[in-house]
Amino acid sequence: MSEPVVRYERRGPVAVVTMNRPDYRNAQNSAMTYALDDAFARAVDDAEVKVIVLAGEGKHFSAGHDIGSPGRDADVTFDRRAVLWWDHTDRVGGDQRFARESEVYLGMCRRWREIPKPMIASVQGACIAGGLMLAWVCDLIVAADDAFFADPVVRMGIPGVEYFAHPWVLGPRAAKEVLFTGERFTVQQAKEWGMVTRIVPRAELEQRTLELAEKIGAMPQFGLALAKKAVNQAEDLMGLRSGMDSVFGLHHLAHAHNAETSEDSLGGQSARSMRDANKGA
Repeated sequence: MSEPVVRYERRGPVAVVTMNRPDYRNAQNSAMTYALDDAFARAVDDAEVKVIVLAGEGKHFSAGHDIGSPGRDADVTFDRRAVLWWDHTDRVGGDQRFARESEVYLGMCRRWREIPKPMIASVQGACIAGGLMLAWVCDLIVAADDAFFADPVVRMGIPGVEYFAHPWVLGPRAAKEVLFTGERFTVQQAKEWGMVTRIVPRAELEQRTLELAEKIGAMPQFGLALAKKAVNQAEDLMGLRSGMDSVFGLHHLAHAHNAETSEDSLGGQSARSMRDANKGA
């Protein structure tokens, strides 16, 4: 039997959810996205779980959305969970893409942000584009000293990934630099900008993340849930949710423009071309 695309493990009060497509740098196809949703639901429903850790198997946390691996499954139907739009597989054009991304990208990430248990992203290596979305829905980010980050999708003519949290997570100036250049930014920069909570040696990432999770897990569960909700509500009052809605429309305008003026809705870019453009950046 093949390995599951997401692994789930209980370690005392901590549920460790691990993306498991290391041969493809944990690129997120729909199968992985729905498996993550299953794992998070399992952790929420387990009263003994106090904290959830999201990790990635192998050298890299996640290279982002799957736009080119053999497991790409954009044309496959799954039981919808976000239910923000209808099934995409029997639709065409902008209707198809808007439906799928409302469900699998924006909708799923918003639901995960609202999980009533603290979530910690444990990040090593590459955390690119859609990988940022997964890290950003977590409440804290513990990053290895070899971690690096980027949202290079402006190379596609697109104004940023679907879960557009950049100005709130990075601040407006840093968000513009990250988007305008498409360049990688270091874990030290991410810490300076307030995105990363802690930087640890790569060899100690798992241990240090679990130590933090266990410390948080010693707090009252209901108090943690209320504290998380309080901060999320404050962030939404600062415009995160409404801003994200407005940018999602711009995101799909960009896809439509690409479809009319280039060879495809991604502006002719591929996972390889995006990676090669960022080498040495």
